[in-house]
Amino acid sequence: MVAVPELISPRSPRVLAARRLAKRNFRGKERLFLAEGPQAVREAAAHRSGGAATLVELFATVEAAERYADIVGAARAAGARVHLAAEQVIEDISTTVTPQGLVGTCRFLDTPFEEILAARPRLVAVLAHVRDPGNAGTVLRCADAAGAEAVVLTDASVDLYNPKAVRASVGSLFHLPVAVHVPVESAVDGLRDAGVRILAADGAGAEDLDAELDHGTMGGPTAWVFGNEAWGLPAETRALADAVVRVPIHGRAESLNLATAAAVCLYASARAQRAAGGCRSVTES
Repeated sequence: MVAVPELISPRSPRVLAARRLAKRNFRGKERLFLAEGPQAVREAAAHRSGGAATLVELFATVEAAERYADIVGAARAAGARVHLAAEQVIEDISTTVTPQGLVGTCRFLDTPFEEILAARPRLVAVLAHVRDPGNAGTVLRCADAAGAEAVVLTDASVDLYNPKAVRASVGSLFHLPVAVHVPVESAVDGLRDAGVRILAADGAGAEDLDAELDHGTMGGPTAWVFGNEAWGLPAETRALADAVVRVPIHGRAESLNLATAAAVCLYASARAQRAAGGCRSVTES
């Protein structure tokens, strides 16, 4: 028997409820967000927060349900409601130009900042004044790839659950703890009290990343603070850091974009921490 979509009208109440999650005020009210595409939905289906499954509902075209039968099966196993939907319905829910046929609604999964501190992290990315959702999601992905234990978004940064940020994280949103709405002063003070050295990444920094590595000062627990895409970190935020570090430009490029600079800084710390004698945890001697 050939499967047929059960949701064919973009005006269906379920479809309208999902589509509203593209707007921040509705996300905040419902504490739900959209995850689009096979990678994000796969990770959402595997994720649990506070004992509850993160994926609540899955909309899939018939073709996508057949192509990604394993993901649909995982969604059902996680307790999510699965709806076969017409392509027009998926297009209406999706925020992408070319939807991949899978859209999930997920529960908020941010972690209280106090829990991140209690875990004694050794590598953290702090996004201060980062306004572009694509950059925020990409930095989160870089932090995940570099082995960071947490990401912190300050109260001046973009919404973690912006659909573009979720897509740019390519599933990494579901891999590591993320705290949101943390004042930058509170983030710095809390991390420092937890034994973490605070480094502000800035193109005009007095310290050079290569020199920091050469001097062996990056083996301990570290939090990198990254600023706005256009104007970097304000002076008052730089003043909070233990050091302001620039990524050296060895060629003729004017600068690095935010996500590239974040990747360089986070991987430099990760390598230093994994080197012989590097500090793996603030609780280790």
